[in-house]
Amino acid sequence: MRGAIVTGGSRGIGRAIALELNRLGYAVAVNYARQADAAEDVANQIHAAGGLAVAVQGDVGAADDRGRLVRTALEKFGRLDLLVNNAGITSQGRKDVLEAAEESWDKVFATNLKGPFFLSQLAAREMIRQIRDKTIPGGKIVNISSVSAYAVSTNRADYCMTKAAMGMMTRLFAQRLAPEGIGVFEVCPGVIESDMTAPVKEKYDRLIAEGIWPIRRWGRPEDVARAVAAIVLDYFPFTTGQRIDVDGGFHIRTL
Repeated sequence: MRGAIVTGGSRGIGRAIALELNRLGYAVAVNYARQADAAEDVANQIHAAGGLAVAVQGDVGAADDRGRLVRTALEKFGRLDLLVNNAGITSQGRKDVLEAAEESWDKVFATNLKGPFFLSQLAAREMIRQIRDKTIPGGKIVNISSVSAYAVSTNRADYCMTKAAMGMMTRLFAQRLAPEGIGVFEVCPGVIESDMTAPVKEKYDRLIAEGIWPIRRWGRPEDVARAVAAIVLDYFPFTTGQRIDVDGGFHIRTL
């Protein structure tokens, strides 16, 4: 059974990805920062379906927690084939760019960028070791980004900047890891129905009705999970460093 880590796997997009990976035959380390009950619920659903999962507490912005997450996955599953960098937080207080605070900057960058970068580094080293030992045939890293990587929100500057940087991080790791047999991808969701977007539901209900993106509905966590599934099923064997938009067509520029 192949092994995977999904950060921020207790709710929303991460939860949908963890459940989809179980369906595809992966054992899943469901990482969470605070919501232990929600992470255990995901693990229990996987167990009930006949799969293997473990809930692992950890702040991806903290080095010790990242190390423990990788060690736990290896101890429980015996291998690590896939890392999904999904954990992320939005700008603290959603302050205007002229009022943005360093405290929010530090927290958002630690969770959304530093954490995924150094967790990818750790996971890649383990994948390379396993590939060379012929424990696994290859590996994959999937970074969950956002349309905020290119769509400006002046009250979420730090969030937008971390997601923009994640695109370059994807290409950097893709370039470095391709010779090692590890593919790296960026999945770029649009506005997804979740607890994170619940406070702006009324706003986006209106914008969707007005046609802000061509496919006139909310995105769902399962839409993102299916994109991850296509990657791990190796439907793109001659591709790496690619961004896959799951945004209802929002990225299309129109006049």
